Amino acid sequence: MGTTTHLMTAEELIRLPDDGLRHELIKGELLTISPSGAQHGALTLNLSVVLATYVKTKKLGVVFWAETGFKLEQRPDTVLAPDIGFVSKARIGSLPQGFLQLAPDLAVEVISSSKSRSLVEKKTAQWLSFGAKSVWQVHCQNRTVDVIWANGFRKQFVETDELCDDDVVAGFRVVVAQLFN
Repeated sequence: MGTTTHLMTAEELIRLPDDGLRHELIKGELLTISPSGAQHGALTLNLSVVLATYVKTKKLGVVFWAETGFKLEQRPDTVLAPDIGFVSKARIGSLPQGFLQLAPDLAVEVISSSKSRSLVEKKTAQWLSFGAKSVWQVHCQNRTVDVIWANGFRKQFVETDELCDDDVVAGFRVVVAQLFN
């Protein structure tokens, strides 16, 4: 007799008890993500504050923090949560109680030394395939930010550069080094 694997739905995922870990769904399969380290957490907060303040001041949309899920596929469900997400005012509408049913315009992934390069590139490709306009890979180790756009163009910003992505967050600027302090 064969065994049957139960694929989890987004509705089941959102009702999971809080166990202190992050969870995502990939085609109905539960993925558990360990808590982040101190450097990752501080960097994510630094960038979140700067980006959210700018977005709110300019009324450009909404910035979401790491615990916010984006439902990207159905039957089986895929729900991913970037470290930071941004959705433009033109696309956001009213905020649902559950997961957002769209890809963010911008997905930010903060990369610590424990994440493999291939895993980061795979998640970046997922975000872009689901409709993100750009993905920012923020690298803790070498203190750089790679911006990858949906058209395939890629640019690396080093500590002395001003990070910008005018196609997605018009006018936003921050010196990369400020994110790491």
